[in-house]
Formats: sequence, C-alpha cells, structure tokens
Amino acid sequence: MTLIYLVAGEASGDVLGARLMAALLRRRPGFRFAGVGGERMEAAGLRSLFPMRDLSLMGLLEVVPNLRRLSGRMAMAEADILAQRPAALVTIDVPSFALRLAGRVRPKGVRVVHYVAPQVWAWRPWRVARIRERVDLVLALLPFEPAFFEAAGVPVRFVGHPVVESGVDGGDGARFRASHGIAPAERPVVVMPGSRPGEIGRLLDVFGQALRLTTREVPGLRPVLPVAGPVESAVRAGTAGWPVPPIPLSDAESRRDGYAAAEAGLIKSGTSSLEMAVAGVPHVVGYRVNPVTAAIVRRLVEVPHASLVNLLAEREVVPERLQEDCTPERLAVEMVRLLREPAAAAAQRATFAEVLDMLRPASGSAPSEAAAEAVLGVVDGGG
Repeated sequence: MTLIYLVAGEASGDVLGARLMAALLRRRPGFRFAGVGGERMEAAGLRSLFPMRDLSLMGLLEVVPNLRRLSGRMAMAEADILAQRPAALVTIDVPSFALRLAGRVRPKGVRVVHYVAPQVWAWRPWRVARIRERVDLVLALLPFEPAFFEAAGVPVRFVGHPVVESGVDGGDGARFRASHGIAPAERPVVVMPGSRPGEIGRLLDVFGQALRLTTREVPGLRPVLPVAGPVESAVRAGTAGWPVPPIPLSDAESRRDGYAAAEAGLIKSGTSSLEMAVAGVPHVVGYRVNPVTAAIVRRLVEVPHASLVNLLAEREVVPERLQEDCTPERLAVEMVRLLREPAAAAAQRATFAEVLDMLRPASGSAPSEAAAEAVLGVVDGGG
C-alpha cells in the first residue's frame, strides 16, 4: 500500500487534509496515511504522531516560549518520515514548521507537496527562494498566486480554494431560528474571534464589547458563535458574562443553519471572511496581533488589504479594522451600518459572487479533487 505522509497544524488544515485523503482514496483505494492531524484527519484514517494543537501557534511571542517543544516535534516528525519513507510528504499550511520539516527530509529523497501557498507575496517575498529549494510542488488556493511563484521558479498548481466546497451556503435559517427559539424581532449575528488561543485572548473581549455597543443602536441582536475544539472552553468562559449568551455552533449543520439565519458578522481576518462570503453574510473584519509582531509586520507587508475578499476584489468591500483600529467603538460603527443600511449589505453580497468565481479551479472539479490529482502527479513522478 502506498503511504502518503501528511502534516497539518490547525483546524483549517485538518479539514483540508481530510478532504484530500478522501479524494486520494477515491482514485486509489490502496493509499494509507500517516503524519500529524486533527479529529477530521484521524476519522479519515490517520493516526496522529502527536497532537496537532502542538503546532497551532501564531505570532512571535507565542512561538518563542515554545521553541524547545517545537524543536522536539520537528525531530520526531523528521525521524518518523525517514523511517517510513512515504511516496510523498504533504505539508498543509503552517509554513514556518512545514517548510523547515520539508528542508530536512527532501534532501534525503522524500518528495514534498506544500498545500496552501505561503503568503510570501504579502510579506517577506525573499523567502520564495527557500521554498524553491524545499518543495517539489506548491498547491495554491488563490488565483493570483501561481504567477508569483512561477516567476521565482517554484513549481505551482492552482487547485482552487476549499471554501467553495465547504457547503456553508446550504443552511436553513428558518430551522435555526425555530430550533433556538429566536423571536421574529431578534437579529442573529455571527461572531468569529478565531480558532487559536492567542486569537481568542486578543479578540473575544473586543468583539463582545463591540456587540454591546451595537445593541444600543440596533436592539435585539442574538450572537451565534462557532466553537472549535481547542478553544471551546476558553470561548465559553469568555462569553459567560455577555448580556445575551451566544448560541454555539459546534457542528457543520449548526454552522450552516446559523450562517443562513445571520444578518451580519463580526469576523477575524483570514479564511473566515471567505467563509462568510460563501454563506452570503455581510461582515466586518477585525484583527489584532501582539504589538511587537505588528511592528515587524508593518515593515514587511506589501499588500493593501488583510481581508481575502478585499484582496481579490482589489478594493475595500468589507470594512477592515486592524490593530489600533480594532476597537469596540470602531467595530460597532461598521456593524450598525451593515444592520441599518440595506444598501451596504447588498453591496457586499454582490461582490461575494464576483470573488467566489475566482476561487474555483479551471477544471470545474472540486478543489480537493484538483489537489488530489496534483499530489498523484508528484507520487507518480510527474510533478
């Protein structure tokens, strides 16, 4: 049986990995899998070498105290890969860990596919040379990425963004309202402060205060809040004092239905913004990182927007309130506008359709299927 070794480091990568595993098995039932993953990848047949949450770190001040542990996990993964000699190593996002791991095993004969192109086009573009040395193929999610990597001599394939096959546009808002006893006058809003402990620590309270201010202008708000396993307890503790307890969205069906019922969203920067676009939820983006990290990033960043919706649209369609601008007051102003002005919400929805068309692979297949075909090309020696 052909072995594919996969390494994911956070919830979004776990979803990508599980879908990729399923797509590979549809083509070749003889594949087996090893590596590092979360609940979804383990359900698909992978036994994780160590807990995926060990790699779910973001920001300089989060990583530095954990360097010794990360170094140990790196050595463990390297030894396991070289002992098992997989047909390919597929690293999924977490580029700081993944590309270092790739750099250790590729010179020893392991073919490497990196799934989710590192955003070196946004900052630190000189890092692209390291990527060229460490991978056999990059799988890009965004349509403008291949040109950047090709110009640097990095083999790349645009496979489409997984958000378009997420199914989050298939919910039943009426069912959600009925099952949670939401009165006709109440207005559900999605709150997404993130899936990493650091994000929850920096954003949950800010978002909660923003909702309180918004409610003064727009009564009857009913927050709905996705909860991810690693941060669920922190989210529940952090929202215990909210005037209106949020409705938790703990599984795929409740997420879909909650999104369908929502009139607006207060969302952390990242893929969550694209998820809201698929679901058709107008939203405001807010984000904070540690001030030291922010100071460094500001010197290096080379793109005008943080929201992927805005990057693809090449204009600010979704309001972005970042770092010092990510305050309860400024977030509330934008939320009130979305909830009071139908034209503002309609303008976002019109752009969502435009953006999502860009995220589908040219083949017309699902992104996971396109990714599986690309991995098979590397396994079979075609690149």
